[in-house]
Amino acid sequence: MTARTNPSADTARGPMRIAVLGTTNKTSTLDLRERLAFLPHELGPALEAMKAHVPEGAILSTCHRVELYAAAPSLGRMRVALTRFWSEQRGVPRKGLDAHLYYLEDEQAVAHLFSVASGMDSAIVGEPQILGQVRAALDQGLEHHAAGGVLSGLMRQAVTVGRRIRTETGISRNAASISYAAVELAREICGDLRSSRVLLVGAGKMGELAAKNLTSKGVAGLVVVGRSAERAQQLALECDGAVAMTELEDALPICDIVISCTNAPHHIISRDLAERVMAGRPDRPLLLIDIAVPRDIDPAAGEIQGVRLFNIDDLEATVAANVRERHAEAPKVTAIIDEEVSVFQSWLVARRAVPTIVALQQRAESIRQAELARTSSVLARLSEAPRRRIEALTLAIQKKLLHQSIALLRAEAATGNGLGTDRAVRQLFDLH
Repeated sequence: MTARTNPSADTARGPMRIAVLGTTNKTSTLDLRERLAFLPHELGPALEAMKAHVPEGAILSTCHRVELYAAAPSLGRMRVALTRFWSEQRGVPRKGLDAHLYYLEDEQAVAHLFSVASGMDSAIVGEPQILGQVRAALDQGLEHHAAGGVLSGLMRQAVTVGRRIRTETGISRNAASISYAAVELAREICGDLRSSRVLLVGAGKMGELAAKNLTSKGVAGLVVVGRSAERAQQLALECDGAVAMTELEDALPICDIVISCTNAPHHIISRDLAERVMAGRPDRPLLLIDIAVPRDIDPAAGEIQGVRLFNIDDLEATVAANVRERHAEAPKVTAIIDEEVSVFQSWLVARRAVPTIVALQQRAESIRQAELARTSSVLARLSEAPRRRIEALTLAIQKKLLHQSIALLRAEAATGNGLGTDRAVRQLFDLH
């Protein structure tokens, strides 16, 4: 991996530092977020490119937020490096971009990610999908060798913190999600959904959640359109059936409501398509709810007579009543986050001892193997069982001899005063 630093340098400089550069619906428009977002198939190449800019990196890209995480021994000019990378990757000019971005370092960056994982920073407070999205960002970072030990440790703890907060507080009470908000908006506009036929475009996780919410409302009919025929058919077992994406134009005229949530990089429903559909149903209005980023539905479709179009940024108000009591849980959530940030910072400081511990273990193992090799002629005359017992004995002695030194290194590093101990151990065992 490019831009890596050697372990002894990390030890000398101190613990790795964390930074995050991001944007959300609170700081940027949907238009800008569409341009800055990374589609699933774009994340791999982006993470590969990110390795040339930061020692460790990860990308969290969701409907409401796009965030770049980095870990490095020093954060000098980190914001500039991340902004340049983002601008180059998405083709968005850097000029004027800073006004829509936020940048956090160290404890603030850690607390921010924990808040994100808890759902406190979501457009719909406490929504459940973000935990899976953080986990997916971690998996992608590991798969492409962009996230190293520090970021992977941070993101794993973030998932744990998110689960803890949902268990110990009421932040997830009265389940809500973007999909739930879309269905609530449809109910608010159309009234009783038992007389409405719904077309669900997209059979992914958001589509699945929307389907469950729609069926719970007893909609008159629910048809699924998906790019993956297998996935659409699987979801269609709970609905009235599935149609291929190529049959979308045939399915639209018989529907009253369309909820679209694909990962397509382009518009699924164009203005021209909407015009053709409405020409055949001039007296029947059509409600379009687009919860995809980038958007599935051409914004110009909302200008057509009889069409009402809503996008993801229009949904927050529809669940305001459901999340009021969640905001009351904020003090409990903040207390847990503060506690967990301290835990992570202690872990991060203790990592200073890792390079010396590894070097110590490698040194001891090389000595053990050398001594076994010197007696190889004697060991060769023994049967397999005695040979294994002797090898196990030497390994046990090695571990017991190193135990106290390793425990001392970790304990001293955790206090932030371990540099003297680290140097002493390296001199004592001749670790270079």
